[in-house]
Amino acid sequence: MRIAELFHSIQGEGRLLGVPSVFVRTSGCNLRCWFCDTPYTSWQPEGDERSVDEILQELAAIDCEHVVITGGEPMLVRELVSLTEELHRRGHHITIETAGTVDLPVFADLMSISPKLSNSTPDDHRNIEGQMSSARVVGSWTARHDAQRHRPEVIRRLIRDYDYQLKFVIDDADDVLEVERWLIEFPEVPDSRVYLMAQAIDRDALVEKSRWIAEIVKSHGWRLSPRLHVELWGNTRGT
Repeated sequence: MRIAELFHSIQGEGRLLGVPSVFVRTSGCNLRCWFCDTPYTSWQPEGDERSVDEILQELAAIDCEHVVITGGEPMLVRELVSLTEELHRRGHHITIETAGTVDLPVFADLMSISPKLSNSTPDDHRNIEGQMSSARVVGSWTARHDAQRHRPEVIRRLIRDYDYQLKFVIDDADDVLEVERWLIEFPEVPDSRVYLMAQAIDRDALVEKSRWIAEIVKSHGWRLSPRLHVELWGNTRGT
């Protein structure tokens, strides 16, 4: 498995906000969100090859109940099946963070699904400095990303077979209308499973957007997810 980083921190988003957790971040992704906050797993993937046994040894040394497997897109990694089975056998609580576009028969106590809206599609006008290497690279991903970002058959399998939460990244008010349309396609999803969180990589932008998003979740019965790691450390690796 190619691992970009493995670190001990706290869960910054969703239902388990604030819970001490070890994060295992795989490298490699089938999407290219323009606002990706881990470009070192997508636009410029990096990391070291580690076996399942090596990862288990590192996790045992940290001795933390909650393990979050994230990326990139961890569901691309076939070794995830054996890793999650062994983590479960050892008594860990396992969260898998996924975009819901790839399926694997993994074990998970919580499937944390972040469906990608049209606001995620890369183009020449939406770029964070240093994140995308060139207009040519961006252009090559625009149609590919858009074609792969919504896989309803995968979403249905995941929400049927796992405890789950849905986290939508919101950049502006139009994105909320798209969330409403997305949820019409999945009437089995209760409002209590839906989290909105601001697209932001610094504290000021996060607070500004979260204020108006809070009013929206109040009117819909959804949930507002802070991004506690951004509030505490900003957009910093290993936190």
